[in-house]
Amino acid sequence: MSGGRKLALLGGTTSWGDSAVALRFLLQSRSAIEGPAIAEYEAVFARLIGVRFASSFAAGRVGLYGLLRAFDVGAGDEVLVPVPTHVVVANAVRYTGARPVYVDCQPDNWNMDLAEAARRVTPRSKALILQHTFGVPADLDAALRLCRDQGLRLIEDCVHALGATYLGRSIGSFGDAAFFSTEETKTISTTMGGMIVTDDSLLASSMRAFRDECALPDPSATRGYLLKLVVYHVLTQPRLHRYSRALYEALGQRQPLPTPTSSDEVHGRRPSRYEVRLANSQAALALRQLRRLRANISHRRQIAQIYETGLRALGAAVAQAPPGAEPAFVRYPVWVEDRQAAVRALKPYTVLGTWFTSVLEEAVSPSYAGYEGGSCPHAEAAARHLVNLPTHPRVRPEDAERILRVLTPLVHRRRVALWEEAQP
Repeated sequence: MSGGRKLALLGGTTSWGDSAVALRFLLQSRSAIEGPAIAEYEAVFARLIGVRFASSFAAGRVGLYGLLRAFDVGAGDEVLVPVPTHVVVANAVRYTGARPVYVDCQPDNWNMDLAEAARRVTPRSKALILQHTFGVPADLDAALRLCRDQGLRLIEDCVHALGATYLGRSIGSFGDAAFFSTEETKTISTTMGGMIVTDDSLLASSMRAFRDECALPDPSATRGYLLKLVVYHVLTQPRLHRYSRALYEALGQRQPLPTPTSSDEVHGRRPSRYEVRLANSQAALALRQLRRLRANISHRRQIAQIYETGLRALGAAVAQAPPGAEPAFVRYPVWVEDRQAAVRALKPYTVLGTWFTSVLEEAVSPSYAGYEGGSCPHAEAAARHLVNLPTHPRVRPEDAERILRVLTPLVHRRRVALWEEAQP
């Protein structure tokens, strides 16, 4: 990262061609909201995952909410929810009237501790949300056994895991259904967007009916998403990012582009406009990026391998995938002793990712979503120590090696730091 290059953590998925398409929709707004790209995108996405049906939404959280409704989850019911996760996942459960029951993570890959999940099942439990954290597949065999034995619906949370596989099958094809995200920080980006996939024809019919009940995208919001995609692509070019990031941080909440999570959501409240469909223009952008997905995932795996090899050489803990799983890291997680020191050390080179700084990311307080402090100690330890490294297509091998060199003093001191810190 020499010669003035500063690597952008975000915005590394889109291309100049994607920006040109977004600009075209901005200038020809008639087809920006409704059009044929939506049905094509859903069909292509379903084939990619290896299932028969897919339904798109304005955000993955909206699809999850509709899915829970289709499973008749409501007042008095419980849903097992992993932590750490994002507050919008917990909110989708709460908006149905059900109660999220938070389940701690395993400290070797931050996926749900399924033994702990089994202990938290009650007669009111209806579903289990299984997050493939950072793109590392969870133990799907164990999850399927648990759900079968306890009569639970299995919902795969694949927002980090597009392109990951388990026993040769795509993540998202194992549970009763799965949801994906194409929000601006994910493997492909439409600024905002989500997808539900399933092989169950009756469930698919319910999801299509829910999608059709959802409001059409607001034209001004859609223009904002398209403009943000273009602006992010330009401003996150490595040689511009040191300046654009400083401006972005200086503006804070005053920046005019749309944000992924509303003020209502971070406070645990339901937004007035929540159930919304995906725009045709966003579907068209997603289709372009799906055509590049194989190269995208191959690149991310190459960069992740550089990180893993270097971290193992230092004796540092790395994320452990279950046997037969092939991760597709949307970001690469690293356990550091001092997160703020890591952020400062890498600031001249990259904006270091800090998913997750809370057991419920972006929540003003996890208690707003019913989380009890101390109930999930491994997730709380992860929220103090995890940082995440960029894997997107703009990251060059030499960038990854430079990041490792800078991080070395912060990760090498204890081989099993992750395990020691995470014990209750």
